[in-house]
Amino acid sequence: MTSEVAAISQRGRVRVLSLVVEDHPGVLERVASQVRRRGFNIQSLTVGPVAPGKSRMTVTVDAGHAEVDQVAKQVDKLVEVIEVTDITDHPIISRELIVARVTVAADARDAFATLVSRYGGQVIDATGENLVVELSAAPERVEGFLALLQPYGLAELARSGPVAMLRSTNGSASR
Repeated sequence: MTSEVAAISQRGRVRVLSLVVEDHPGVLERVASQVRRRGFNIQSLTVGPVAPGKSRMTVTVDAGHAEVDQVAKQVDKLVEVIEVTDITDHPIISRELIVARVTVAADARDAFATLVSRYGGQVIDATGENLVVELSAAPERVEGFLALLQPYGLAELARSGPVAMLRSTNGSASR
């Protein structure tokens, strides 16, 4: 298990599914229903277009390997699903986006902005004592960044959940 998947899985038996689907109304609901019917909790679900008429879904599910295998088989039967891969045990590239509002005293802003920048984030808005920062990074880096923000007064948080794909080897995706 890669460190990126280990960070995603640290809260239990979380599995990561990568799906390529036709970009039609209702596909998201049908995929989510297949997971729900099996009684599993979706921890995160991200969707975005990857080509004309196609979208990629990254679904993290709180379930064991055998259970997710059954979910993947059911999801794969849906007409709009082109490909389903459980990528949990494979080398992957994974990123998560966070946008956070942090309360920072005026005299600490410069030091805070430097700290955020060193972590790979950036300040995207500043109003009064509130700074809004963003970071796109591997899940374990996001967790470390959130821990760094806590002492400053984390006022609000928006978090995407992981977006992931198989790591390439010699120009092709490894499986």
